[in-house]
Amino acid sequence: MPHRSMLVVITSDGGIVMEILLHHVAVITRDLDRSAHFYEQILLFQRIVRPPFSIDGRWLSAGPSLQIHLTVYPQGNFRSGPVDNDDVHFALRTDDFEAAVSRLVAAGYNPDAAPDDPMRMILKRTGPAGFPQLYVMDPDRNILEINGAS
Repeated sequence: MPHRSMLVVITSDGGIVMEILLHHVAVITRDLDRSAHFYEQILLFQRIVRPPFSIDGRWLSAGPSLQIHLTVYPQGNFRSGPVDNDDVHFALRTDDFEAAVSRLVAAGYNPDAAPDDPMRMILKRTGPAGFPQLYVMDPDRNILEINGAS
């Protein structure tokens, strides 16, 4: 059975009010091709059909129940600082954490890079979360976490 993220609200008498599943994460970009390369070529997400909206973008499948929606939005709120695991981010789970580390290192990400280097990877093989985590920035400086949570 696929891993599914959900929130279930239970009433005081034990009845279920609703089930909410995470459907997609919208990621803004200034350069669609550059961002699409990161998500398609490095993270291996698959392109899926996107309706003909008035703004440019691309939809990607990030597994059986999650999509990444790249949206060209140059006036968006783009980060100017370094990768920081305490800043707003979205997280992806993998069953092969070390393969994710290897792919990102092969793409130029480096855990030993200077703190202000946009190719810096924060790598936590062990830590308080109880599972391995890494943090990187995509080409538009959106922070994402990849983890080995079960």
